[in-house]
Amino acid sequence: MTELPITDLETVLTTTRAVRRRLDFDRPVPRETVLDCLRTALQAPTGGDAEDWRFILVGDPEVRRQIGAEYRRLFDVHVGPRMAGMLQGGTMRVDPPAEPLEQAALRRRARVYSGAAYLAENLGRAPWLVLACATRPNRSAKIAAAVYGSVFPAVWSFQLALRSRGLGSIITTLHLREPEAVTRILRIPDGVTQCALLPVAYTIGTDFRPAARRPVEDVVFVDGWDRPPVGA
Repeated sequence: MTELPITDLETVLTTTRAVRRRLDFDRPVPRETVLDCLRTALQAPTGGDAEDWRFILVGDPEVRRQIGAEYRRLFDVHVGPRMAGMLQGGTMRVDPPAEPLEQAALRRRARVYSGAAYLAENLGRAPWLVLACATRPNRSAKIAAAVYGSVFPAVWSFQLALRSRGLGSIITTLHLREPEAVTRILRIPDGVTQCALLPVAYTIGTDFRPAARRPVEDVVFVDGWDRPPVGA
């Protein structure tokens, strides 16, 4: 069991995971704990020092139920039909490869997508849903990077702060495919851009480990994309 709070920066950075199955939906989370994490998150950089982020904390059980039901509906519409292919190595955008993936890769993929299905079933049970928004409209692809780039540093800082206190979360964007229902449920005004929805809960256990990632030498180029990766 990891001792809390986690104060070692390297540990927090390397063990903050996207948590689905290990969210404890039955353990209450004090609102002040979530607010403390957001206070830390608001120290993140923001484009032009605009601070145009806004966060909606959803704790009312009925409102959470409504948002959870909408999330599940969208999962069934957009993800469900592709689930079989994704378990064979495909993604939401790419069909399964002609050559089967290695068994270890398939098992990792299966864990991710079965976890996504579990989250879709249970999202509304999280003690808190936190919706990150921007107060500027996202009207074109040309400004999308500025809109989201001003909010996501704070979102990630929020997740790190949660992890340090024994809580977990995951960034979800599925409902942004059809955001109208959440807009109505939460009475979000025109001109506000929804950026991400995070279920927040204490985690079942705190013994998270660094993820298996490709070596940095495989993904880093120097002085241009046409240069070989660092390790080549």
